[in-house]
Formats: sequence, C-alpha cells, structure tokens
Amino acid sequence: MQKNALYILLADDDEDDRLFFKDAFEEIKIQTKVDFVHDGMQLMEHLMDPDTKLPDILFLDLNMPKKTGKECLIEIKKTEHLKNIIIAIYSTSSSEEDIEDTFIQGANIYIKKPSDFNTLKKIINEVVTVNWHYHTSGLNRDNFLLRLK
Repeated sequence: MQKNALYILLADDDEDDRLFFKDAFEEIKIQTKVDFVHDGMQLMEHLMDPDTKLPDILFLDLNMPKKTGKECLIEIKKTEHLKNIIIAIYSTSSSEEDIEDTFIQGANIYIKKPSDFNTLKKIINEVVTVNWHYHTSGLNRDNFLLRLK
C-alpha cells in the first residue's frame, strides 16, 4: 500500500453495493486501498486481529446478518484500540432515529446509500477529501461529524 494512501474498509453484506462502492473509489483522485468484509462478525474478527492494520475510515452498513452495524459500532467505540476509527454509517435507512442513535453511539458520518453511481462517487469524494485533510495535517478528528444524503 502506498505510504499516504487512505485505508478504507467497507462492512456490507450486499455484493452489488460492495461492487458499486469499489468502482466509485477507483474513480476518485485520492489514493486509497479498499477492503471489504461481508457481515458484522467478520468485521469484528478482522478488527480484533492484532496483525490487522486499522482503517482510516470504516464504512459500516447498519443492516447486516450475524451482527448489525449498530452492534459493531457500540463494540468498536467501547474497545480501546478501536475507538478512534472514523466510522461512516453507510445505510439504506434515512430514519432520523437511526441517524441520531448512531451519532450518539460515536459515528462520525451518516450516508444514505445513493441509488445512482455519480451521487455515490460525489459523496465518497467529499468524505475522503475531508478525512484526507485530517489525515495529512494532524487535525483533531474527534469532531469530524458529517451527514450526507
């Protein structure tokens, strides 16, 4: 992986959404490395592995089998070595309750999954560009909160 490439991890059980996401990242201008996990259990096993490089941004689907995105979010924020991961909720839900709950539980960004590729590319570019500034300048990422539709 390139030295300054952002490491992106997507946790999503939908194969089409993963492909859509991968294609969008291939078209943005910031260097990234993108990996995927297929459910909440696989995500937590991956993050808890001591040899795992932690992602710069975790895109987390709320509705996954085995362990939901909300359960993963709570577990991540309670785990000392994981609690500072930037988490972007990436969900079909636009429920105000889901949005509020995930911010209270520590999510930094909430993205309603767009239905078209160009919107996805635009949203991902915004998230990565903002995070890139934090990544390269040493700014405080604790207040990195964003909601995108």
